[in-house]
Amino acid sequence: MGKGIDFVKAILKNTIEKKGFDQCLKNFNVVSAGNGNCKVEFTVAEEHLNAGGTLHGGFTTTLVDCISGCALMTRGDVAPGVSVDLHVSFMKAAFPGDVVIVDAKTIRAGRTLAFLEVELRKKDEGSVIAQGQHTKFIGQI
Repeated sequence: MGKGIDFVKAILKNTIEKKGFDQCLKNFNVVSAGNGNCKVEFTVAEEHLNAGGTLHGGFTTTLVDCISGCALMTRGDVAPGVSVDLHVSFMKAAFPGDVVIVDAKTIRAGRTLAFLEVELRKKDEGSVIAQGQHTKFIGQI
């Protein structure tokens, strides 16, 4: 049985409360979740910027990793797994104040591997900021 928006909110809350690296996800709004998909949004803030004043590539890569993991877990039949491969293509800069939509989809989840895709878009104009592909090794739950 799949899990939805309340499940993803609980995952993010639990992750943030651990006070580790994932504190960077603290100001996210879960828009939708379920059936192997997850969509969140956030406003680009000072803490998300690189030295050039735009959305940091490392932060973008973290989003591909974390939000695709949330998408995968909404299927309800898989463990979070571990990354095997992660690729991100950066297409456009995002600036402070931009609202960004992060849309993650499970493309296929087999017995041991899951393949996910993530797209980051500017909410106001719909332009693509980055696209990511994530492969995870998943175990049995």
